[in-house]
Amino acid sequence: MSLLVVGLSHRSAQIPVLERAAVAASDTDKVLCELLEREHVAEAVLLSTCNRVEVYAVVQTFHGGLADVTDVLARQSAMALDRLSDHLYVRYAAAAVEHLFSVAAGLDSMVVGEPQILGQLRAAYAGAEQAGTVGRALHEVMQQALRVGKRIRTETAIGAAGASVISEALDDAAVALSRPERPGLVGRRALVLGAGSMGSLAAAQLRRAGVAEIVLVSHTQLSARRLASLCQTEGTPARAVGLDDVAAVLNTADLVICCTSATSAVLGRQQIADARSHGSGPLVVCDLGLPRDVEPEVGDLPGVTLLDLTTLAHRLERRATGSYAISAAHRLVAEEVAGYLAAQRTAKVTPTVTALRKRAAQVVDAELLRLDGRLPGLHTAVRDELAYTVRRVVNKLLHAPTVRIKQLAETGGGQAYADALRELFELDPQAAAAIAATVHTDPGGTR
Repeated sequence: MSLLVVGLSHRSAQIPVLERAAVAASDTDKVLCELLEREHVAEAVLLSTCNRVEVYAVVQTFHGGLADVTDVLARQSAMALDRLSDHLYVRYAAAAVEHLFSVAAGLDSMVVGEPQILGQLRAAYAGAEQAGTVGRALHEVMQQALRVGKRIRTETAIGAAGASVISEALDDAAVALSRPERPGLVGRRALVLGAGSMGSLAAAQLRRAGVAEIVLVSHTQLSARRLASLCQTEGTPARAVGLDDVAAVLNTADLVICCTSATSAVLGRQQIADARSHGSGPLVVCDLGLPRDVEPEVGDLPGVTLLDLTTLAHRLERRATGSYAISAAHRLVAEEVAGYLAAQRTAKVTPTVTALRKRAAQVVDAELLRLDGRLPGLHTAVRDELAYTVRRVVNKLLHAPTVRIKQLAETGGGQAYADALRELFELDPQAAAAIAATVHTDPGGTR
């Protein structure tokens, strides 16, 4: 079994393709179950964010697993496989681990170092666990990836600026709205559609930017009201309104941020045109949804600037990425990948080593039992000393080969030596497999 990553992101596909491949939260369990129904897929985690869709799968074979995963992604996106394949990237085994760790570190994000991806990865892993599609292998590598992501943010300055897709979009919006007499977003009125994690982050950024008012809209009114209450507690006027009241708010808004989980556009060209027909000032609309929350034609309206993931990606591509913090993060990822793979190779030979020591202990016990039969009157103290000496001799003889095989495993040569040990000492392969199953059982339950 090996780790396989199949996905597409802002690096490999344009927004229209990402839109079609995106998996709504309500469909995640269905896609995960469909993956596990395939012949070559044993475990699966699905990560779908505003700029990536990735499947992390434990597969029996590379080609069989790849065919299964790509077929599910093609069906989900309603795209022909040959067309979708043009935008997919594939990572396998060690390369898959490196990709996962880089994603967790924020090195593969549109905004390098942004912290949201770690929470998104954690949520994807938790969702797959709840759906029953995570086993031992994905549990181990996902837990390690989350630890790596946290370590890199602790030990490097990669996320020191607190940059995110939201903050970058607001920077662009501030430039578009700035006037000599009214710079940035200070005193502006903002409308936020979506009260989830991105909506909450947008509200926090807007508060710090000094906006005059934040109006929140969500299909879950309770979430919008809670977020509005938080904004008011922090000193920024805020209120929650229903979808039916959006038109009235659009008439006075300077800035609209859309980050909902809707599967189709929630703001259309005609809707904004009607709301802005009474001589309203400039309006900036930030569409950060995937699929898009705003019809692209909105950008054609006079006085309206549309900023979406495409325009944001084009700007960020031109940004230099050679900072010391990023280089340090890459070095840590390489170090963590090497350590993880070495540990995995060692884990593969550990059951054989354990089986060898168990076999030796059985031989010693049998010989001591034979000694008891031949010398039944042997003094207890003498018998104990003999037993201690025999076990000590056996342990010394086994010490060097068992230590050496673990050292060799770390460099990739251990499996052949493990096979040789099983052959030389006539170890039962099923016994080693049983030990492996015990070694990989969680204290809190089986995986």
